[in-house]
Amino acid sequence: MMRIALLGGSFDPVHNAHLALALQAKSQLQADQVQLIPAAQPWQRQALGATPDQRLAMLRLALATHSGLVINDIEIQRGGPTYTLDTVQNLPAGHEYFWLLGSDQLNNFCTWKNWQAILRYVNLAVAQRPGSELAAPKALQTYLLQANKKLQIIQMDAMAISSTQIRQNIQQGLEINDYVPDSVLRYIQQHNLYLNTD
Repeated sequence: MMRIALLGGSFDPVHNAHLALALQAKSQLQADQVQLIPAAQPWQRQALGATPDQRLAMLRLALATHSGLVINDIEIQRGGPTYTLDTVQNLPAGHEYFWLLGSDQLNNFCTWKNWQAILRYVNLAVAQRPGSELAAPKALQTYLLQANKKLQIIQMDAMAISSTQIRQNIQQGLEINDYVPDSVLRYIQQHNLYLNTD
């Protein structure tokens, strides 16, 4: 049985805070593997700026030097709107899974489709994000208590990096060197990504 941490997201683009969370989770959860799961079509946000193939390419570049961090493209292969429950239901049985969240996502976790059912398949592990309190909603607290489950806390410094800010910087001609790995920066520049303001 492996301990596997799962980090879902748009990764549009993948950035240094994603990598920091994945690496801290691998260490603190003593995970054998961290799987980064790019969404096909996230239902709670606007259209994506890069294609699925481009987002996968950036993830491959970002993870190339990090042992134990891998891509799981289950959601892109499935296509259509991305619901976490569909993903966790299709994970191989026999392993212990942790779903990684930022504290901003934790605050709205109870708005996710069939959120209680998700917790039958995974444990939650959360890290602090700037501007949001690291506290579970009351309904989630009650569920975890009744299910005898524990919210795992990933200790790490809150990093004020977001894909939204990176895209805005690119559109405004501002630097993003400190926000993404060099290999991802080169890919974005080579493919002229995120220049369109539509």
